[in-house]
Amino acid sequence: MSQMLTETDVHMPRTLQRTDWTLLLKRIREGRCTPFLGAGASYGTLPLGSAIAEEWAKEFGYPLDDSNDLIRVSQFVAVEMEDAMYPKEEIAARFRKAGRPDFNSPIEPHRFMADLPLPVYITTNYDDFMVEALRERGKKPEQEICRWNSQLYGLPSVLDRLDYVPSEKTPLVFHLHGHMGIPESLVLTEDDYLDFLIAMSKKENKLLPPRVQEAMANASLLFIGYRIADWNFRVLFRSVVTSLEAGQKRKHVSVQILPVGNVSDTIRKLKVLNYLDKYYQELNTRVYWGRSDEFMTELRQVWEEG
Repeated sequence: MSQMLTETDVHMPRTLQRTDWTLLLKRIREGRCTPFLGAGASYGTLPLGSAIAEEWAKEFGYPLDDSNDLIRVSQFVAVEMEDAMYPKEEIAARFRKAGRPDFNSPIEPHRFMADLPLPVYITTNYDDFMVEALRERGKKPEQEICRWNSQLYGLPSVLDRLDYVPSEKTPLVFHLHGHMGIPESLVLTEDDYLDFLIAMSKKENKLLPPRVQEAMANASLLFIGYRIADWNFRVLFRSVVTSLEAGQKRKHVSVQILPVGNVSDTIRKLKVLNYLDKYYQELNTRVYWGRSDEFMTELRQVWEEG
């Protein structure tokens, strides 16, 4: 994606090249593609973190300018309430009361991902949507959380079973940042993210089970529902991609919204695109510049044609 950009490129989603689609479809058919699902995959059913942050910022009198930053605002709420679990319990309760996505829609991200012959799905979302979508398609998924803090160490795990191997029919859904059913597992506040990253950096902890490590090392990664403007995504993305050994690295795909969408300066947009394309290219990753539903529409089309 190093070709010269034009003004037209800025005003419409930039798709992948034909060779990128061909390789992605090949990896999906082989079951060697691992999706990473972010908050944007649940948008329309669940509120975005920025909306929750704005609400809490107003309710609790958040004094800083970044009132749309859920990580920082939730940290403030935890300090104000003198209770680290308060924002986690609140967001978990809110998500449990929410409705479900329209799994009848062929471009609903979870529905379409569930149609694919994949053994492992990784999500940083707290909801059950990926599991529900898989069950809707007649599959029997197993659900797991990352045990990143001491309160989670003793929980039973399907991954402790030596006979369990994720497959298309019995896939694994791994919640990297926790699940709403266990508020203690949520990675939400600044302190949580720092503790999570410290735990991830300690090799002796082995936070990622072997089955999950294999799903990342032996597959192309497909990031859906993230924004490059979110620092937690950039840390997650870089730590995952750069952890792979050079000889194992495959081409990855990240679906992204252009982070300067409200800027009218065409030249600035071009410079941002050029910079980000080069940044991702160094990490062997191709970027689809557009919304998740736009990507799903195009992926379904090439999948059905292929």
